[in-house]
Amino acid sequence: MTKRKVMIMNNRQPILSMTQCSALRGLAIIGIFLHNYCHWLGLAVKENEYTFTIDKCRRLLEVMTHPDINLPVHLLSFFGHYGVPVFLFLSAYGLVMKYEGGFANGGTANGGTANGGTANGVTANGGSANGGTTNGGSTPSPLAFLRYHYLKLFKMMVVGFVAFTMVDAITPGRWHYTPLTIIAQLGMFNNIMPDPDHVIWPGPFWFFGLMFQLYIVYRLLLFRRGWKPLAILVVVCWLMQVFCDPEGETLNRVRYNFMGGMLPFALGLLFARYGRELKQGAWVVITLASALAVFFLSFNYQLWFWVPLFVCTFSVALVKILPTSFNERMAWVGSISAALFVMHPITRKIFIPISRSGDVYTGLLLYIIASIAIAWLCRELMKKIPNPKLKVKKGCRLLREK
Repeated sequence: MTKRKVMIMNNRQPILSMTQCSALRGLAIIGIFLHNYCHWLGLAVKENEYTFTIDKCRRLLEVMTHPDINLPVHLLSFFGHYGVPVFLFLSAYGLVMKYEGGFANGGTANGGTANGGTANGVTANGGSANGGTTNGGSTPSPLAFLRYHYLKLFKMMVVGFVAFTMVDAITPGRWHYTPLTIIAQLGMFNNIMPDPDHVIWPGPFWFFGLMFQLYIVYRLLLFRRGWKPLAILVVVCWLMQVFCDPEGETLNRVRYNFMGGMLPFALGLLFARYGRELKQGAWVVITLASALAVFFLSFNYQLWFWVPLFVCTFSVALVKILPTSFNERMAWVGSISAALFVMHPITRKIFIPISRSGDVYTGLLLYIIASIAIAWLCRELMKKIPNPKLKVKKGCRLLREK
């Protein structure tokens, strides 16, 4: 990206405010942590996340046409995992804000990112206050960039992983770890191992390997480049999936890695670089049209690949039309999203037996309360862990996030 383009970006107003970014994180984590509980229940309709099974779609239609008290559980189980594409979208949006100039006067601090920038707390409450790449100036080397973002992910992941392994060891259904699976989790390369379904534990921690892969792809292939390389990469990733067996292991392994998350990540980059503010009526239309697209495209294998795109457009448009007071409440949830993500596998394992025994909503309610409380405590703990330093080329300064 040329210096002139960076200057133009700095003269634009941000499309997403700090509150809206945090609200999006809040909505996304609510979907994820409720989904991860509900889909563990035998009665729930299962999701099409890594592979596609048409019978799951038929089952969803059955429970929707003959609803009962468990309908919310079915809907969260089937659709809740789409909080992940929203996090990938926000992560990409935050990277552009931080490293490609960002916007002036809003949402970013001199080129930093709004309230931590990247989604899911990947840079929780971080961003780069008065740092990062100030007005697009200083640029970290690829190695410095990857080291920095690996350490940020590791800081968040290791707290939850250590706590989970201790709880897992003393609760029913103990997982059999091996030295390789432990090292792979800490090194964030377990996504590329054979049979990832039986390698990654807790399951939601597959996100760390995915996110680190996308950081690599961004810095080496997409950093300050135009839309054409991005479009080519999206098409290549789509072609790697579209001819796979919908229920096969090949598709499963592909979607555990960056190829499966490239579409929403690319959309976040494009939105940050080229997006424009719209009138309120347009956001309403986008919200409704995207919601319909998410639902109906979910029932066809070839169209299912594009559902994450409409999940992102729906989510962005939704925070644009929701009242400020609602977004502010969701922004608080967004502020604990990183901690909630890493801690909810612990509370799930503790409370899921209650729901499985028949008290579905009793267990779910206890899980929600405990998860939020522990996430708040965990966030306070993570504040005590020093942030990594980022070395940039300009004068080789070391920048520490505040």
